[in-house]
Amino acid sequence: MRAFADLLDRLIYTRSRNAKLKLIGDYLLATPDPDRGWAMAALTGDLDLPAVKPAMIRALIEERVDPVLYRMSRDYVGDSAETVALLWPAPKAPPIDGAPLTVTGVVDRLQSLSRSDAPAALAGMLDRLDADERFALLKMATGALRIGVSARLAKTALAQAFELDVEAVEEVWHGIAPPYETLFAWAIGNGTQPTAADVPVFRPFMLAHPLEDLRVSLDDYAAEWKWDGIRVQLVHVAGQTRLYSRAGDDITGSFPEVARDFRTPGVLDGELMIKGSFQGGALEEGGGAASFNALQQRLGRKIVSAKMLADYPAFVRLYDILFEGAEDLRDLAWQERRPRLDAFARQLDPERFDISQVIDAADFTALEGIRAGARDASIEGVMLKRRDSPYVTGRRVGLWYKWKREPLTADCVMMYAQRGNGRRSSFYSDYTFGCWTEEGELLPVGKAYSGITDEELKMLDSFVRNHTLNRFGPVREVEKTLVLEVAFDSIHASKRHKSGVAMRFPRIARIRTDKPAVEADTIAGLKRLIS
Repeated sequence: MRAFADLLDRLIYTRSRNAKLKLIGDYLLATPDPDRGWAMAALTGDLDLPAVKPAMIRALIEERVDPVLYRMSRDYVGDSAETVALLWPAPKAPPIDGAPLTVTGVVDRLQSLSRSDAPAALAGMLDRLDADERFALLKMATGALRIGVSARLAKTALAQAFELDVEAVEEVWHGIAPPYETLFAWAIGNGTQPTAADVPVFRPFMLAHPLEDLRVSLDDYAAEWKWDGIRVQLVHVAGQTRLYSRAGDDITGSFPEVARDFRTPGVLDGELMIKGSFQGGALEEGGGAASFNALQQRLGRKIVSAKMLADYPAFVRLYDILFEGAEDLRDLAWQERRPRLDAFARQLDPERFDISQVIDAADFTALEGIRAGARDASIEGVMLKRRDSPYVTGRRVGLWYKWKREPLTADCVMMYAQRGNGRRSSFYSDYTFGCWTEEGELLPVGKAYSGITDEELKMLDSFVRNHTLNRFGPVREVEKTLVLEVAFDSIHASKRHKSGVAMRFPRIARIRTDKPAVEADTIAGLKRLIS
């Protein structure tokens, strides 16, 4: 654990991407199997230790220190693992087994335990470690590293360290289970290169850059709607079907009807949505795609009831084709892949799969007008795809652009604030805001923490500290006097919120010190924006 703890400590305090790549690469080269494989699983979010839960860790520390002290310290530090690591008391007697803990030893032990046995085992491990090792253990065990390292960066570091092609690593990553023994055997020259043949692996998506102020020619670019669901990849290989999220998570079990109806060999890229329209907090028959709120009823469910399948039927709007059977089409231009996608889609159930149609616009000026008039609840904006673009991993300048529709805005009143995480853990940076009812009551309508500069963050933090009315654990209630202009992509009816509305992607656009709180917007006004 010592070497892994040192790696995390250095990564946290390193901003340079190249320096992070070298730190990870040096660790992988110096660390034996299977420790380095489990470390990679932790860095990429692929390590699952279900016996360890945050509530269990909180119970352990509150048995050993004053619970009030822990909660106040957690509020100040802003990170549970760091707080526990620092507060954990030294054992009254030295551990009987003084052998150093290894990453593999920790993983093997915690994976073999039931939830009832895990607390004692974890406590025993924490007793044997110093503070930064305890921090590394807790971060690894809970899967919440948050150290500024993406899965892509970690895989890039591995590829560079062993002089491999990162795309070849990505290609097979999801077909190999941690600790990736066959991958490292290939990396050090003791094994053959793994392949994705006959395995329904995930291939990283092609992504888009924001269009911003650029204007492009529709002779070179095709325009499609950007739909507001979740990006998914459909894979059917050797009789097996998998449905993957944008992050590469296997979500097949959450949408069994989609997997059941995709039985043609190939790999497709599309947007998962719910059929119908979503108004008044309920799904209604008719229409095409419902808003994202309808899809939220299905997300994250490991067990999907027959009623849920019937009430919220899922379908996929197809964007692209990566494989047709065993044939890899990714090197073909978009304008060559598109007719192949059309032909492939004709073999599928039209009730479960359709195609995102190309927008018919004479030129970019006409497209601007079409985009400006689109306020369908399931449309997020426009995609522009270069007609000669291959399907490549990640974002490549000049190939695909996303052009989101202009956000909606509302003037809201700050109601509550909470400390942030990471570098914002010392500031009150997460704000709950509300709008007025017709009776003059202020009800929460959203929560945001993005959109502000560092100077604005300091100003808002000072306001919270100087205008606190009540404290509820880590949350402060503030005087209802400060107006925030909040931007959001769309708004939907919601039965889960007292206000009856839910914002999509809210962020702070401006701090309205010039506007009295009584002049902030009303919930009735927000409901008129529901599309």
